[in-house]
Amino acid sequence: QVQLVESGGGLVHPGGSLRLSCAASGFALEYFDIGWFRQAPGQGREGITCIGSTNTFYADSVKGRFTVSRDVTKNTVYLQMNSLKPEDTAVYYCARLRGGYAMNLYWDRPEAYHYWGQGTQVTVSS
Repeated sequence: QVQLVESGGGLVHPGGSLRLSCAASGFALEYFDIGWFRQAPGQGREGITCIGSTNTFYADSVKGRFTVSRDVTKNTVYLQMNSLKPEDTAVYYCARLRGGYAMNLYWDRPEAYHYWGQGTQVTVSS
């Protein structure tokens, strides 16, 4: 059974840091591209980064502040978030890119993903 479980969210002050985890089970993530998305209240789901075996992509809104990585021995993807801003407040999700979808073309499109986690809340506030 394929499953993705996010953790690590919480409340942080502006300028602070958090590290999110996305634990995969039921498949070996080293063979799949994993994306991170976020959704703020009243807004659509925004693709922020994706990691594969050879490539990573970042949205302009997080480039230089967020870093995605993976540990295939733990079957887990991480999202290190630094210099957090109030506008980063959202529910953060990880998901697996569907087979046959080119990462460079579809990495930030929610419809190209299946097997979503339940999400973890990140709140940036003073």
